Amino acid sequence: MCVADTANSKWFRERFEPNVPILLDSTNSVLNVNVSKWWMGLQHSENPGNYTEVVDQLFSFFPDKDHYSDASPDRCRSCAVVGNSGNLLGSHYGPLIDLHDFVLRINRGLTKGYEKDVGSKTTHRILYPESIMDLDNSTHLVLLPFKILDMRWLLSAFTTKNITYTYIPVASTIKANKDKVMILHPEFLKYVYDKWAEGHGRYPSTGFITLLFALHICDEVKLPF
Repeated sequence: MCVADTANSKWFRERFEPNVPILLDSTNSVLNVNVSKWWMGLQHSENPGNYTEVVDQLFSFFPDKDHYSDASPDRCRSCAVVGNSGNLLGSHYGPLIDLHDFVLRINRGLTKGYEKDVGSKTTHRILYPESIMDLDNSTHLVLLPFKILDMRWLLSAFTTKNITYTYIPVASTIKANKDKVMILHPEFLKYVYDKWAEGHGRYPSTGFITLLFALHICDEVKLPF
């Protein structure tokens, strides 16, 4: 799918908002009332913590900058969104996947031992605490924060390592490059929920959110992989 080719689609235009904040940083972290109410409704804890304090702590430790605001007619960034379907086995898609500028993988999808079918390249791994895995130094950890505790866990995993439980036991630490950490914006999650999932369910799936993330940071998106 080429994002530019969708310009003549009324269905797509009604849903796609190019200016929605995709990734959280200190300059865009204030949530409007509707976003805050929806996102806070996803919390498992009755006392999830102070969002503003957590954001301040996050961006005193992780990169605090705007990402992917370089869209232009001259940019042609290709992305592969690679899910975890068993249909990939025997596909021999690996070399095709690795040709893309960005390869986005979801949760704990394996590559080792399956390179001929799923490729070996990973530029972004979309994760939340309950689906965490160690990453190599070149991969962006993209946190999907369903709750404030997810953000607190992320900071703890790189520092104090004292959070070991969310609503289930979770790893207290992770091997990853702190300078490549990104956090999806709660407003982006609500936008996917409202505009694309049309309010079905409690929140969109990780795979669906990853697909929309790719549509916003890339010019050409290939799936299904």
